[in-house]
Amino acid sequence: MRAAAGPAVLISLSSFGAAEVRRHGQLWFARLAHEAGADGVEVRGELLAAPEAELRALAAFGAETGCARVYSCPLGLWRADGALDAAVLEQALAHTRLLGAARLKMAIGGFRRESAASLPALAAQLAGRGVELVIENDQSVGAGTLPALVDFFAACDRAGLELGMTFDMGNWHWLGECPLGAARALGARVRYVHCKGVQRTPRQWVAVPLADSSAPWRALLRALPAGQPWAIEYPLAGDDLPALTRSHLDALRALAADAQAVAA
Repeated sequence: MRAAAGPAVLISLSSFGAAEVRRHGQLWFARLAHEAGADGVEVRGELLAAPEAELRALAAFGAETGCARVYSCPLGLWRADGALDAAVLEQALAHTRLLGAARLKMAIGGFRRESAASLPALAAQLAGRGVELVIENDQSVGAGTLPALVDFFAACDRAGLELGMTFDMGNWHWLGECPLGAARALGARVRYVHCKGVQRTPRQWVAVPLADSSAPWRALLRALPAGQPWAIEYPLAGDDLPALTRSHLDALRALAADAQAVAA
């Protein structure tokens, strides 16, 4: 059970490792996360082996326990040619409905300036579905850089389409962007935060727990809007996985309380 007031704290099920999640299934890890004290889980579309059956089982589990669910679609909203991928969005909405989730996370994919003409079609497809679409900054130049996302949200504003954002703390580093600058520019749109520390290896950036991060994560968390749900999205692995997961949830809740106190 959740022990303290503050923002909801979820776990992205990819945090437990793709191979392990495919071996045990996302329901197994959703149970582990819930028993460790998570308020909810982010279900990953790319890790579903039998989508309909798994999503229905996860929905039943959520209804029984009150565990919140977010659906993460791995595909972009726009194709590489700049056309809205209505079929991908429709499937993502169907999966979100099967999961019993109210929030769908996607990246913009191949959105470009001329793609703005398809924003009314996006709005029409979302209308009446009871699903909140939140746009994530991913690790691609076209969908994860600050200029790309500023242009996208400006186009949404001109089209009268209100979309929130999933702010991934770590992904900015893969693209050489400043997370604090992004928080200042896009913070008002943030509805969901992926909490991810980063370290630089000789070859690439890697995701790590916040406490091991080489980035100024405390300042970044304080720069983001208070009260929005946070999700762990960094590797969770150990001999006593339930205890490890519980300790990371407790640490993140303590940080959330601290950020809330500063904001107040």
